Amino acid sequence: RKNTKRVPSFRKLLRTSKIKLDNKLKNKQYKQQSAAKKYRKEQKKLREAVRDAISRKPFPLEECKKKQVAEKWEEEEEDALPLDMMDEDDLKLMEDLAQKASFLTRDLSSDEPVHIRKRKHENVIDKYEKVPRRMQTEPEKELIHLLPIKDKGGIIPQTMEKPVLSVAQDEEDDTEEVEEAEDFSEEPLPVLTPEEMAAQRRQKLQERKMHIAALASAILSEPDNNIKKLKELRAMLMEQDPNVAVIVRKLVMVSLMEIFKDIVPSYKIRPLTEAEKATKVKKETQKLREFEEGLVSQYKFYLENLEQTIKDWKQRKLKKSNVISLKAYKGLAEIAVKCLCELLVALPHFNFHNNIIVLIVPLMNDASKTISELCCEAVKKLFKQDKLGYASLGVVKVISGLVKGRNYNVRPEVLKVFLHLRIKEVELQKDSEDIAPKKKFMTYKEKRKNLSRMQRKWRKAEEKLERELLEAEASESKEKKLKLHTETLNIVFVTYFRILKKAQKSPLLPAVLEGLAKFAHLINVEFFDDLLIVLHSLIASGDLSYRESLHCILSAFHILSGQGDVLNIDPMKFYTHLYKTLFSLHAGGTNDDIGIVLQCLDVMFAKRRKQVSQQRALAFLKRLSTLALHVLPNSSVGLLATNRVLMQTFPKMDLLLDNDSQGSGVYLPELDEPEHCNAQNTALWELHLLQRHYHPTVQKFAAHLIVGAPTEGSGALSLDLSQRPAAELFEAYSMRGMTFNPPVASVTPRKKDTFSQLDSFIDEELNKQLQQHISETVVHKPLDFAKHLKESPLS
Repeated sequence: RKNTKRVPSFRKLLRTSKIKLDNKLKNKQYKQQSAAKKYRKEQKKLREAVRDAISRKPFPLEECKKKQVAEKWEEEEEDALPLDMMDEDDLKLMEDLAQKASFLTRDLSSDEPVHIRKRKHENVIDKYEKVPRRMQTEPEKELIHLLPIKDKGGIIPQTMEKPVLSVAQDEEDDTEEVEEAEDFSEEPLPVLTPEEMAAQRRQKLQERKMHIAALASAILSEPDNNIKKLKELRAMLMEQDPNVAVIVRKLVMVSLMEIFKDIVPSYKIRPLTEAEKATKVKKETQKLREFEEGLVSQYKFYLENLEQTIKDWKQRKLKKSNVISLKAYKGLAEIAVKCLCELLVALPHFNFHNNIIVLIVPLMNDASKTISELCCEAVKKLFKQDKLGYASLGVVKVISGLVKGRNYNVRPEVLKVFLHLRIKEVELQKDSEDIAPKKKFMTYKEKRKNLSRMQRKWRKAEEKLERELLEAEASESKEKKLKLHTETLNIVFVTYFRILKKAQKSPLLPAVLEGLAKFAHLINVEFFDDLLIVLHSLIASGDLSYRESLHCILSAFHILSGQGDVLNIDPMKFYTHLYKTLFSLHAGGTNDDIGIVLQCLDVMFAKRRKQVSQQRALAFLKRLSTLALHVLPNSSVGLLATNRVLMQTFPKMDLLLDNDSQGSGVYLPELDEPEHCNAQNTALWELHLLQRHYHPTVQKFAAHLIVGAPTEGSGALSLDLSQRPAAELFEAYSMRGMTFNPPVASVTPRKKDTFSQLDSFIDEELNKQLQQHISETVVHKPLDFAKHLKESPLS
């Protein structure tokens, strides 16, 4: 029917109310829904008609009823009550119910509705007569049901007979199959020799390797199209062949790790929102979305497999298949940890990085030394390469929680990784871009006032280009870095202060003191007084080792040389402790503590020259010169370089180069107070001994100090020695390789005169006596050592 409705004009639409428009929209949607519902009903009727056509032939109702009643009576005969125990009314009621057709007696194979069979005046016999009869000997033909045809009269079902083989042919095929099965079962499994088993294993392993290589190369060549092969490769992590299961799983773990490192994009993939999923996109965009979704899901499953492998090894659990032994699980777990460590360092920007951190950090405290070292090295690498600080902040949070959760019962190596944080370098180094004042763009009024039209046009293009360049650089702002670093340092200091307060006798204390020595200049000024008191109490307790006490001293002076410069504190106790304990260093002990001593001396004197008295500087100069005689050559070089700095920094240090005493008193080397030991009344006689040292660099420094450490002239040092700090010289001349550094020059021996006749200097008579003595046979007689005692008159 032709639609006679006129399209409303725009004016009419304007006058139409919002409610009316909403009603029209609802009516339209309702009509669409009803049309769809009507279509679904028609499709349903069509399917029911097809099912009716292919349903089995109906059974007569009476026979089915009798059969089911009989079966029911047979099944319940044992459980039923005896008839003599039932009332007559109940028995009659049951017989009446048995005569009626109910749900239990109806043919369930037919899909006809129930009410069709319950029509009035239904003649069961006529319906039964309409069923086509067949001979019992006639075999039933299987029918293939085709799609039905619909015409004006209704639905016409279409079928086709399935070709059936003859019975004799089927019997022959069955007998042949049975004979083949019997023959196969009779053949025993071949017994392989060890050589054949090894060859078979090598062949299987080679096949698996080739399959892994083929899948990996296909994925790497076209990641977008072959992302489904990642699932196939990951399925090989569940290798069930016990002969090659361990090696295959290890190879698959490493292969997947390298694949993910190559194909993972340089950004984090976020899940799509519902609105983004609903919008239509280009084929390329859809393909990229599918690739990213598949990559994230496979990466997640791979990490879950690695985590499960580690958990099974930690809990000493075996899988139900028992393909791999417990001993082999350790090797698998080590490979899984290596893969996780590689992904931690290589993909800090990608999804699930925080999950990897949560897995790796507890393994830093693992009982296995190999796994612990692997995880610690991975975290150190992550700290060193993390420029912004997101990943470092995540790791520091987890480590702090681990230390607190384990009640400070962790390895010291867990806290020592904090020393590799890049916070100090970023805080100290200021780029030229940060120092330079930021360029401010001109406002529209300023442009109109100061620039012409063409100049405004050029300025607009330049500003647009500069903004694009800044976006392309994608460089993080300094404020963002400082915010992250501040948060990270707060967590580090909270961990350190907890240990100083609650676990002072913990093995973590050296790592804490070392960390405080590195980051002390960044601590808030409010904590300085309390922290200095704690450090001095630790030193005074006497429970610390020498190295730990040196770290305490270094931490205290780092605090006072940074923001603590404004505080009026004289750390005389720390000077006294270092002066008193310097002689505990010697060549027979460890040489590593000299490096920390040199750092302490640099902070105590070079950076605090205005707060140090002359008496204190003279006392340390004399003691360091004496100590240079007792230590290894590289330590002597470092101590003499420190003495050079003292002589050039403080005036009147040349008093110790003169034999005349200054003032009253005698030098007291055994006194532990540097201010009262009268160091001005002694001389540096040790430098004359050091001039005869076997190491050439020590000789040069000693000769340089004897003449007053001049900066130029004949007594000055070379630039290579004068411009390097003491700690660097100590490392440069290290003897860790058990060789002299620099190597000692080989001395060519003098040629001695050779004589052909050795007997030319011996007399003839003496030579005869010698020859006679040599030719005689020597008779050994017993020696009596108490002979002279027996012959003496006292006996």
